[in-house]
Amino acid sequence: MLKITFLDKGALPETIFWKKHFFRRPQCQHEWIEYSYTPPELVVERAQGCEVIITNKVVLTREILQVLQSLKLIAVTATGVNNIDVVAAQELGIAVRNVPAYSTQSVAEHVIAMIFSLKHSLMGWYRDQLSDRWAAQNQFCYFDHPVKDIAGSTLGIIGSGTIGQEVARLASAVGMKVQFAERRGAVQCRPGYLPFEQVMQTSDVISLHCPLTADTQGLINAQTLALCKPSAFIINTARGALVDESALLSVLLQHRIAGAALDGLAQEPPSLDNPLMKAAKTMPNLLITPHIAAPFPLETQQNGRGLCHQ
Repeated sequence: MLKITFLDKGALPETIFWKKHFFRRPQCQHEWIEYSYTPPELVVERAQGCEVIITNKVVLTREILQVLQSLKLIAVTATGVNNIDVVAAQELGIAVRNVPAYSTQSVAEHVIAMIFSLKHSLMGWYRDQLSDRWAAQNQFCYFDHPVKDIAGSTLGIIGSGTIGQEVARLASAVGMKVQFAERRGAVQCRPGYLPFEQVMQTSDVISLHCPLTADTQGLINAQTLALCKPSAFIINTARGALVDESALLSVLLQHRIAGAALDGLAQEPPSLDNPLMKAAKTMPNLLITPHIAAPFPLETQQNGRGLCHQ
């Protein structure tokens, strides 16, 4: 009988399990064990003897995979697989399946919402409601926060997968000029791409849509942020570790960029003393959402093949 363990069911909203067409268990005979959350020190114990592990964010390192002798499949209930040592999995004959492109529309719309929020200072105006700022005015309006046109501004996209392409389509629809960045350090640019440095220097908004790898970790850092215009905004709806958080906070405090919007951080959930989270409480040009741009995945399967057919 197939033994399946879901290590972090609590990472998904409970509503997904109320509708069978959203999340279907295998039709073959199986034993199903689930946990709301699995801390690192319990991963091996809970996964031991399983043929299938289902996970959303639990980290599965080479050291862990090497001791799970029965494991045949890791089913990731998300698109990103940076929490899995996929090289080790391949070497050990363990299949890794994710849910590609399930969140394309949602993430792209979240990016556009963030662009509107930053460009029109919506967080600043919202916070003013809490202090009755408008009621204290003698005139019919006031101009404490900048409002900048979106149409005609330039959007630089780093990462040209399905989400990056959909962001480009939506941004073009509201009048933005879109440019795609070539990989940093590339000797030549592919057709349709511009040098990474040029995109950083000329974009009014820079949006990240690349996977987290050894090459992209900390891609947005002190050196690359120094290329940006003072009026530029940084948006990250990919993985938090793409951004050097200390460097980002530094340029925000020094007004060397205009603002940033992040859907997630390097450590999730963040600690209570996370400097960016603390800064966001007082800075209207820093918007942070808790990794919710992508809604829950529909099914833990790929190319129409369920768990029993791996």
